Amino acid sequence: MHGTRRPLGAVAFNSRPYIMSADMQSTELRRDQPHLVVTPDQDLRSDPRWLLVERILHSAPFQKSPNLHALLSYLAEYSILGKVEALTERQIGEAVFGKPAGYSPAEDSAVRVHMRQLRLRLHEYFDQEGRHEVQRLDIPKGSYLLEFQSSEPEAKPLAPPVSAAPAASKKTWRFAMREVLFWAAITAAIVCAFGWYRAARIAAPIPISWPLNAVIQPDRQTRIVVSDSSTMLRQLGNQEITLDQYLRPGFRESMIPPHLDANFSRLLNYISDSQLTSFADLTVYSSLKKLAGPLDTQLVLTSARDLDRRDLERGNYVFVGSPTSNPWVSLFANQLNFQEVEDGIGGKMYFLNKKPLPGELNVYQGLAQTGAGGQDYATISLLPGGMGQGSVLILQGLRQEGTEALGELLANPDDRAQLERALANHGDSQHSPYFEALIRAQAIAGAPVSIQIVTVRTIHR
Repeated sequence: MHGTRRPLGAVAFNSRPYIMSADMQSTELRRDQPHLVVTPDQDLRSDPRWLLVERILHSAPFQKSPNLHALLSYLAEYSILGKVEALTERQIGEAVFGKPAGYSPAEDSAVRVHMRQLRLRLHEYFDQEGRHEVQRLDIPKGSYLLEFQSSEPEAKPLAPPVSAAPAASKKTWRFAMREVLFWAAITAAIVCAFGWYRAARIAAPIPISWPLNAVIQPDRQTRIVVSDSSTMLRQLGNQEITLDQYLRPGFRESMIPPHLDANFSRLLNYISDSQLTSFADLTVYSSLKKLAGPLDTQLVLTSARDLDRRDLERGNYVFVGSPTSNPWVSLFANQLNFQEVEDGIGGKMYFLNKKPLPGELNVYQGLAQTGAGGQDYATISLLPGGMGQGSVLILQGLRQEGTEALGELLANPDDRAQLERALANHGDSQHSPYFEALIRAQAIAGAPVSIQIVTVRTIHR
């Protein structure tokens, strides 16, 4: 389970010069710093890079997120104008999020958290609404300077410039035509080479990094099954949820107590009928899609509510969440050593170590609640699929911070290498591709900032 869910709600955007509050739990608007809004001069307004930024800012995700709208506007203005001295974490925190002068970014991660969200939204824009853009922009990790790149190859001119002075040109008409044909042939060769290069990339995609290569493959579909927010209704009914209960047609109705206030009933019905999930789950999905490269077409995003038992008989699966938020994970509980436990409905969360090894704890308890600072725990498990086909990857954190840390672990080569070393040093004499690992994530203001492998287990068929 990820603890209390924080589904993204719609926030109406107003084009008046607002600056966003630094409080990550709300989207409070302030009117005390009108200088934040970019009023571009004529040179900036006509710059193709700025026009691209404006199209992105007018897309739906940015219209609904004033924080990201303001952040991208600020970064774009100073990046295009070359004022890199204004692109520091402290400067951004003060100008965009209203932080006090001289505040400590080490103690307040608002800028870093929003930057991660901004990179995610940009990736989504160029994958969907902006997929036909001839220019793209990116923000490399560790930097606040926007990078603009053309998404189309440069074509060489068909002919070199012709001198304006007729007396200076001694080329005959036939020679000029021969030169035009020469440059046309060069251009055609470049186009053919580019087409061959793209076809070669599709035919031979970039290898997927371990351990994702076990669940993302060119000949199999991979379902990414994210958690279902309607499982939170169990707190109203004060009862545990088994997979059998979850799959029954009247599951949601059985969780809602009768004789509720009419307004409250409508709210619960909206939550239970909507396809809501955790922000951390979607962050993990975005990371997996990016890591899949050309094979991202093999990934299918699925809510736990929409899965069918028969689907498990084929293909690969990635389950995000724990049994309390994604009941399908309970199918694999007997194969795992670390069991996520909730101490009573809505109580503290911890991992139970069924068979502790020397030096290990019996219980690993994480954050008291989502958004708090401190240590959170999560597990990543690779298991054989049902019916002897495919593989299953399970990613479960005690809170959202732990789940989000797993997505970063998979995306970071150093973290993956740390996991491989831990498995190599485990001392299991019988090699197996399947494993289970417990990780610890250090979180600040709701975001994981470091990852450590605590212990591992090898899993045999």
